[in-house]
Amino acid sequence: MPGRCKYSFWEGPNPHHVDARKIYDTKNAIAVVITLQPGESLKKHMTPVDVFFYVLEGTAIVEIGDERVSCTKDMLIESPARIPHRWINESKAVFRVLVVKVPKPTEETELL
Repeated sequence: MPGRCKYSFWEGPNPHHVDARKIYDTKNAIAVVITLQPGESLKKHMTPVDVFFYVLEGTAIVEIGDERVSCTKDMLIESPARIPHRWINESKAVFRVLVVKVPKPTEETELL
């Protein structure tokens, strides 16, 4: 049904050992909200598809390839497929980011 409100919530173990909640999962895309507490970070990894990030709350460092950038609320960041990337919360506040993978990956993410 087009336009239907769809919010299913997935929580569970993940290789990064952080709060990651899958909020959207269809044959075309996946969306996850990641919350990093102060001092937490994701492990460097590569995704088999393009990813975009939208910062919901806080400030954190994103590393994509050789670039390292401080990101704040309402910033949109693109990360091309198969480029190593990770998020690092070096602040004293909670950081939340929406992660959208399009198209939906058919291969696993590779931890580095």
